Amino acid sequence: MAMRVQFLGLQPVSTSRVCSVVGSPELGGSPAAAAAVVGVFPALRFSASVSLFSSGVCLQDVVASRGLKLDCEKARNGFRVTCEAVVAAAAAAAEVRAPAVVSRPWKTADCRLVLEDGSVWRGKSFGATGTQVGEVVFNTSLTGYQEILTDPSYAGQFVLMTQPHIGNTGINLDDEESERCFLGGLLIRSLSNSVSNWRSTEELPEYLKNRNVMGISDIDTRAITKRLREEGSLVGVLTTDESKSDQEILEMARNWNIVGKDLITNVTCSKPYEWKEKTGDEWEFSSSVVPISSSSSNSSSSVASSDHQEPFHVVVYDFGVKQNILRRLSSYGCKLTVVPSSWPASEVLKLNPDGILFSNGPGDPSAVPYAVESVDALVGKLPVFGICMGHQLLGQALGGKTYKMKFGHHGGNHPVRHLQSGRVEISAQNHNYAVDPATLPDGVEITHINLNDGSCAGLKFPAMKAMSIQYHPESSPGPHDADPAFYDFIKMMEQNKNGWHSTGATDGDFVQRSG
Repeated sequence: MAMRVQFLGLQPVSTSRVCSVVGSPELGGSPAAAAAVVGVFPALRFSASVSLFSSGVCLQDVVASRGLKLDCEKARNGFRVTCEAVVAAAAAAAEVRAPAVVSRPWKTADCRLVLEDGSVWRGKSFGATGTQVGEVVFNTSLTGYQEILTDPSYAGQFVLMTQPHIGNTGINLDDEESERCFLGGLLIRSLSNSVSNWRSTEELPEYLKNRNVMGISDIDTRAITKRLREEGSLVGVLTTDESKSDQEILEMARNWNIVGKDLITNVTCSKPYEWKEKTGDEWEFSSSVVPISSSSSNSSSSVASSDHQEPFHVVVYDFGVKQNILRRLSSYGCKLTVVPSSWPASEVLKLNPDGILFSNGPGDPSAVPYAVESVDALVGKLPVFGICMGHQLLGQALGGKTYKMKFGHHGGNHPVRHLQSGRVEISAQNHNYAVDPATLPDGVEITHINLNDGSCAGLKFPAMKAMSIQYHPESSPGPHDADPAFYDFIKMMEQNKNGWHSTGATDGDFVQRSG
């Protein structure tokens, strides 16, 4: 059995094109013969010197040794290349043993993201392999992917970066926000093939692989972002398992729900500990903080603490706290004791703190009633400050309700207005739930609103010595506009220590807004 195929044109003809035709059963071709050509020419190219391979080997001679005949002749508009199988297919299968298939020099699509709406997005895997399920959210930060990866608030979620170019600054241990990665996967448009950062010690794919975090690149992140904005956050499954059909993976996505899951238990610390590290001098930006090099080990490093000899003792409820929140409080002169999310309020009071911080954390605040009970037991006894999840828990403890947002706020460029002063802060945010201000009791004041959608971004209850914000004042990553919130908390503890007067505590929202 013989066959004849022709390739006509000036464009280079690739190996895959030649072999797909030579070995096509529909054309009577021999798969074994085609495989033989693959083995000889892993990067076959035809050009002006059609009879020669790019390495200088005569194409016709080598092909003839494989039982094929190749003829080249000049045509009117190019070169006509004729390849003829001169051996029977059965004989070729018996006589010619196909060598191992040579892999392409570039990575091909080997990973799928299947969303619960039925859409399938194929891309290239990096990091860990396997199958993961999570809620897909988009993050609009331009930088800071390492801080995002290690933010415990992303537990149970896949983070899609709208910034298309990710990985170019590598990884360094200084930018970690926790000891491990909690998110389920990283979804990006383009993975940088080179790293340029003097602090980098590791590349992103290697980092994710070592921490068992999946990544997918070369997908249309802009199209997915538009879908999430229109339909809301979607559950997705990320997999490198080719044995599962798209329908099987789709069923996995549709049978999973993040609402009502207690995600805090898996991210909180296991036992209390003290935190002493401050923001390094080379990174310090606030005029309200005395540099570490200028402060003694026994004195406070905060101007706000100058009226008392001992630093304020703050107990931090760890609902998934970021390390830079702790660094900022420490830099403002606070002694910090971090406790697990389920630590009894009675045990916290035994520590005799000056104030309590309810930290950020992942998931649905309604799924952790034990945390709401702790907040409720402490509000009114000491000054309290809630951040993100802490803000939502405070809202519930005060009698308010929270609701799930359409697609949440995730990124380092969200504008927030401080209502009393009119000051606008560009903030870093990461939350899918918000406090409904209409459900809050009398006496609670809304201090900040998100200018993108008008949602509640901060509140205070002077009579109960409480304040909270729905964004990250430490801003890692992000701008430093919101850092004065830590100063507000310091002044609130100072006022409480000097004798609390709730009627005067609201002047300037506890303090004059610095910065």
